[in-house]
Amino acid sequence: MKTRRRWGNAFLVALIYVVTLAFLFPVLYLALTAFRPPKDVFSVLGAGLSFSFANFRDALGWQGVRITEAFVNSAIIATTSTVLSLVVTLPSGFMLARYRNRLARSWFFVIYIVRTIPYISWLLPLFLLSQRFGFHDTYTGIIAAQAAFHITFYSWIFKGFFEGTSKELEEAALVDGCARWGAFVRISVPLAIPGIMAAGILGWIWGWNELLLVLFLTSDHIPMYSKTISTFITEMGVEWGRMAATGVMAMLPAVIVTAFCHRYIVAGLGGLHRR
Repeated sequence: MKTRRRWGNAFLVALIYVVTLAFLFPVLYLALTAFRPPKDVFSVLGAGLSFSFANFRDALGWQGVRITEAFVNSAIIATTSTVLSLVVTLPSGFMLARYRNRLARSWFFVIYIVRTIPYISWLLPLFLLSQRFGFHDTYTGIIAAQAAFHITFYSWIFKGFFEGTSKELEEAALVDGCARWGAFVRISVPLAIPGIMAAGILGWIWGWNELLLVLFLTSDHIPMYSKTISTFITEMGVEWGRMAATGVMAMLPAVIVTAFCHRYIVAGLGGLHRR
């Protein structure tokens, strides 16, 4: 029995390593391509490897591609839409968890319907609405669209977290003279900090990497980083080295955020799972 268990554990560990390698290989290949000299991007795994920052220099100096502006725009929009969504959905999740009135049931039904409709089905209506009301290719339009998608996702998460927090603590605060809003801010929100951090990090990464929404709701006035990468596909071919360098730069913010905040993601989603 112990021998079978050891073999089973060894097989599981080997499988984990294989799956991890399968996911990491494209990323490693992208990074190697980015650091290869432009003339060697098609022999990334060849002998006599040499490395250079030429692709990064060329990408940042590419005429017509506003890399820096797109980088700043994507960071601002991802951060703003995430913060706005958190502010809105904290009360939303609390209401879904604590109240059973008609308003809460109606709001839950709306969220449920929105989450069941395929994401891509919203893109054309959003494009037409943004054109109709003058929000196309503006900060307001893309932030509002991203926040709208975040709100339904966050409301589900916060509903689960608030259902797992102690309702007796809130009632004790009310008995001590605290208003309903004060009990929510002082008692419920601090207890949900792991969920807030997890949702915020995941939402920010989604907003940073979002492409389809950006393709429909922006053009040239508000360049976005995910969309800017595609400009390296020209009528003369694909600038593989420059595109790879831009892709590496796109990964850096997400990697840094995940590296420093992964414990919050694990703690937050782990707490949600236990509930």
